[in-house]
Amino acid sequence: MKRLFILLLTLSFLNCSNHPEQFIPFLEGYWEIKEVTLTDGSKKEYTYNDTVEYFHVTDSLTGFRKKLKPTLTGSFHSSDGVESILLKVENDSLNMYYSTPFSKWKETVLSASENELLIINEAKVRYLYKRYQPLDLSNE
Repeated sequence: MKRLFILLLTLSFLNCSNHPEQFIPFLEGYWEIKEVTLTDGSKKEYTYNDTVEYFHVTDSLTGFRKKLKPTLTGSFHSSDGVESILLKVENDSLNMYYSTPFSKWKETVLSASENELLIINEAKVRYLYKRYQPLDLSNE
């Protein structure tokens, strides 16, 4: 009986192992910051965002991130800036390597689902995003 318990426990740990490649399909789309956790543990919650971030990822694990400002009509104003992304699965982590003409940096996806995205940067600051939902101004 004890051996059966140990075997079942071991199998459950193996089934819960980290598979960061499963996060990739959820990255695509519009995201807004919900909460930022600083290295000292303090948190800043965002109840309103005037910008959203759009992530585009291709089958070749490249893409870009762009900041957008939603308008009341449902469209977006875009800045000229764009950050190129290269995704790599390394050491049981999904890393996003960014580059612009001015800088290069790395962030790691800690989790991603249909509605939430959790990223940590090299300074150990955590960004929790929620899927962007446009304002519904209709009175139906």
